[in-house]
Amino acid sequence: MQAASSPVVIVTQPGVGSGPAPQNSNWQTGLCDCFSDCGVCLCGTFCFTCLACQVASDMNECCLCGTSVAMRTLYRTRYGIPGSICDDFMVTHCCPLCSLCQIKRDINRRRANRTF
Repeated sequence: MQAASSPVVIVTQPGVGSGPAPQNSNWQTGLCDCFSDCGVCLCGTFCFTCLACQVASDMNECCLCGTSVAMRTLYRTRYGIPGSICDDFMVTHCCPLCSLCQIKRDINRRRANRTF
């Protein structure tokens, strides 16, 4: 007879990819910091769809995903930004323009810092 083996307990969910876990960071700008990059704010205000497609393209995703909760969650988890899917849902649905502009400003700043 063989001795019963003890069960394996998984305490963390495996991540996507084989690279190291992202470092914790924060959003580069606040949700309502539109005046920190007026160009992004104006683009989002007058051509929301264009800005959504730019964000999706920057993240190598489908243009239709640019304003989704999934896109915000993907971006946030990719860069170790604290939050939850519930937070992403509320921000995306209560203020989609601010949410989209925040992501685009963050992408622009991370590009400038060579961390995107």
